Amino acid sequence: MLRQVLHEGLRTSFHKLGHFVANHPVFFASAPVLISILLGASFSRYRIEENVEYLLAPKHSLAKIEGNLVDSLFPVNRSKHTLYSDLQTPGRYGRVIVTSRRGSVLDPHHVNTVLMLHNTITQIQVPMLGFNYTFAHLCLLDDSKSCIVDDILRVLEEMRSARASNHSVAPLRYPITKLKDGREAYIGHQLGGVLAGGGRDGVRSARALQLTYYLQAASPLNEVVAASWELLFCRELENFGEAHPELSLNPFTSSSLQRDFQRTSRVSERPLLFSLAACLTLAMLCCSMRDCVRTKPWLGLLALVTVSLATLTSAGIFNLTGGKYNSTYLGIPFVMLGHGLFGTFEMLSSWRRTREDQHVKERVAAVFSDCMLPFTASTALHVVTFGIGASPFTNIEAVRLFCQNACISVLFNYLYILTFYGSNLVFAGYLENNYRHSLFCRRVPKPELLQQKPAWYRFLMYTHYNEEATDAGPLRAYESHLLIAFMKRYYCDWITNTYVKPFVVLFYLVYVSFALMGYLQVSEGSDLSNVVATETSTIAYTRAQQRYFSSYSPVIGFYIYESIEYWNTSVQEDLLEYTKGFERISWFESYLNYLHGLNITTSLSRSNFTEHLRSGFLSQPCYVHFSDDIIFAKRADGEFDVVASRMFLVAKTTENKREEMSILLDTLRKLSLTSRVKFIIFNPSFVYLDRYASSVGAPLKNSCIAALFLLFFSTFLAADPLVNAWLTVTVASVEFGLVGFMTLWRVELDCVSVLCLIYGVNYAVDSSAPLVSAFALGRESTRTRWVKLALERHGVPALQSYLCYGAALLPLAAVPSNLTRTLFRCLFLTAIITAFHCLAIVPVLLTFLPPSKKNRLERKDAAENSEEIECVEMGDSTRVVDQITTV
Repeated sequence: MLRQVLHEGLRTSFHKLGHFVANHPVFFASAPVLISILLGASFSRYRIEENVEYLLAPKHSLAKIEGNLVDSLFPVNRSKHTLYSDLQTPGRYGRVIVTSRRGSVLDPHHVNTVLMLHNTITQIQVPMLGFNYTFAHLCLLDDSKSCIVDDILRVLEEMRSARASNHSVAPLRYPITKLKDGREAYIGHQLGGVLAGGGRDGVRSARALQLTYYLQAASPLNEVVAASWELLFCRELENFGEAHPELSLNPFTSSSLQRDFQRTSRVSERPLLFSLAACLTLAMLCCSMRDCVRTKPWLGLLALVTVSLATLTSAGIFNLTGGKYNSTYLGIPFVMLGHGLFGTFEMLSSWRRTREDQHVKERVAAVFSDCMLPFTASTALHVVTFGIGASPFTNIEAVRLFCQNACISVLFNYLYILTFYGSNLVFAGYLENNYRHSLFCRRVPKPELLQQKPAWYRFLMYTHYNEEATDAGPLRAYESHLLIAFMKRYYCDWITNTYVKPFVVLFYLVYVSFALMGYLQVSEGSDLSNVVATETSTIAYTRAQQRYFSSYSPVIGFYIYESIEYWNTSVQEDLLEYTKGFERISWFESYLNYLHGLNITTSLSRSNFTEHLRSGFLSQPCYVHFSDDIIFAKRADGEFDVVASRMFLVAKTTENKREEMSILLDTLRKLSLTSRVKFIIFNPSFVYLDRYASSVGAPLKNSCIAALFLLFFSTFLAADPLVNAWLTVTVASVEFGLVGFMTLWRVELDCVSVLCLIYGVNYAVDSSAPLVSAFALGRESTRTRWVKLALERHGVPALQSYLCYGAALLPLAAVPSNLTRTLFRCLFLTAIITAFHCLAIVPVLLTFLPPSKKNRLERKDAAENSEEIECVEMGDSTRVVDQITTV
């Protein structure tokens, strides 16, 4: 009883609101336009977020803490040999992968060309403030004040010198080779596509080289010059590639990822215009009909205008609050479009069900009373789910910012549909009541006068004049609408046919089976190439790296951050055990081998161990570079102690490089917690891998929990609690299918797909809430009859929304970007799966699952003590047979 009272109270409130809007249509039509124009002027503050790590890396991760500790102990300018590798490297840099189109890059002519390329890069000049800066002015310097270059370049120089002097070329070991000065160097991330042969680990041929040029950015001037150098670096490589077609060059710089991430916004501009035009055209067609008075093409246009005004208003607020744009915001207009289309088409459908003999204000009030309660509930669900995603608990900033702006946008979308679209519905109502043409606003002549006009005039001015003002009268007038006629005359009878329902249930079981198959294969998409434009240097570089450099992991720093007993035999055994199975560049292992070579035991005292290390080992030319990896501190007694050190490890990997790196990271982290040697491991790419799965999935999980709680507590406001039960089941089925089919369509679980999954919860509720509510509140008829009535009332606006939304999404498929590809696939699947549920699965299941209509009829009869005749429809393909049973 309380639920019915609350439900009727809310309907009455919206009825009064509709009256208020109908009494002041000019104000409510002009106010949103003025607000949007004023706030739209704030686009002069338009700014772009340039820090991709800030957007896409988990905010609260152990890897960031470890990175800060590493930077404090071993900053980049302390590293005199370059062992970094992966897409992310601290500071400014330029990187290029050189591949040979034929033969090996170690062939003499390719070696000469690569060294020529190196010479060209080092001579790039950046004019700034009257001075030409070259790589020599910007590079990181070693102890001899020379630029740090990759070890593979030294290898190539040695090979060219040996060939020039007719000496035999020393065999090249892989992945760790020995240079001419006796130093061991890891070249696994510099030489790729290696074919071993000719000796133990000797390299017979190689398909790719990777060269990296590190730059200093110690001052604002250096930062500007380095940024300009990176641009000239890419341009010079393009020119060099055209001059030497035998080599393929794939450049990458520290700003490439940010530039290619934001490029999605630029390449999406034209497809978005096509998307708007397609949706606008289809919306006008869906609102049009043969009757020139009752057709409402302008309301289809104004539905898109309403969404556009709300978008402009929310964007203005975003600019005024100092927000910065990024490419993930491309999904917000589609979130608003899906929400707005359902609201506007439901209002138009409700308008068609009102009596034409009523005053316009009464008709508008009836529309508000009928539509605004479920629309308000779905808007509240949008705000709650996106609001939870915008909370500080969301660990990925791109997801949090998207949810925050989507929440604001949906709220303004709701307000503008109530005010702007509602007021325009009033104006359209006055045109209809006065029998004026919907396009030309000219009064349509009465039938006897119209017959005297030419044929073309009669065609344009065709209408049903002076229809009988009964409940069924307006509906018959609107049956000339194509979608209404299709739904009422064909689809409703077909979907509820006794012989069709088993096939629908069978099809649903097939749907669940494929969804389960995809659900079991879900993978996380921490690869940053998933969010950049396709035809870019980032994609080309990533493909080349995965093809030629996937045999070994990025170089992992193994940092011992406190003083330990390196001279202790058990500690030595522990360290050797921890690094066992890796390719190692380790001062500790080299030092123990050095002591063994001198026939000195490794079990020395503290002072002797440290003295041999400082004065003997590090003074050797082939080991002097290890001094960068050890931090000494002087004790109170005057002796030196090793307070921190680092080693470098490389793991053998396969094609699933990122998954293996994530597993390796977790394994070594667990080992560091139980080991008596206090160490951390770090590579710049760990910032994106660390806790990525939990960080991406947390907003979706929290939003789904919030949606379930909202649906549960709103049962006290719904007229029938089974409405919320059906909505919960529908949302769960849609989300399950969306995750499964998304995976089968090769979409990984990343920040973009998670945002689409959050929106999928709201989209499913938007679609199914009116249909289920209409069925649950139905009285005095059979299940099948009320399923048909619910489809007639709410199936048409749902179908119109699906058609317009699908038309708006299709141009996204042509955008050359991985981000929009993910966006299109997820949103398109959301629309298809939701349409399948709302137009097929839910109507069929409602014909034989609760709520029951028979029980309500029996309760009503018991109260009235009267005889009832219940009609049970038994349908076949040709007729409907009424089985009359006296109760």
